[in-house]
Amino acid sequence: MIGKLNHVGIATPSIEAAVTVYRDVLGATSIGERFAMPEQGVWVCFVNLPNSQIELIEPYGDASPIHGFLAKNPMGGQHHVCFEVEDILAARDDLQAKGAKVLGTGEPRIGAHGTPVIFVHPKDMGGVLIELMEVPRGGHA
Repeated sequence: MIGKLNHVGIATPSIEAAVTVYRDVLGATSIGERFAMPEQGVWVCFVNLPNSQIELIEPYGDASPIHGFLAKNPMGGQHHVCFEVEDILAARDDLQAKGAKVLGTGEPRIGAHGTPVIFVHPKDMGGVLIELMEVPRGGHA
């Protein structure tokens, strides 16, 4: 069912500080611009790697769901792992039929790559928050 690893989401109190680490310490050379996703309550910035991406996410506004994560992990840390799927609705239905809890209303929403995404509860995924994203129609993101 799952396809390739698309990205690892890293929650951070400061995208600017995190970019410094990825660029100056780890040597990343392809880093996108920070952009707002107010409907998700996050700022986002992608660090492009040869085989995947790191998605840096910072709280946007007081209602950001990232605040709770950062309250428990003040320095930030791994928030989620995202895999690509061919059909987000089929993936959702399959997971729910197997007893996994899809977060929110269960309906896909548009993610940072502009494609439908869902999140699956960590308690059903071995303690890891899993994001599934539909493969962009033009190919991999």
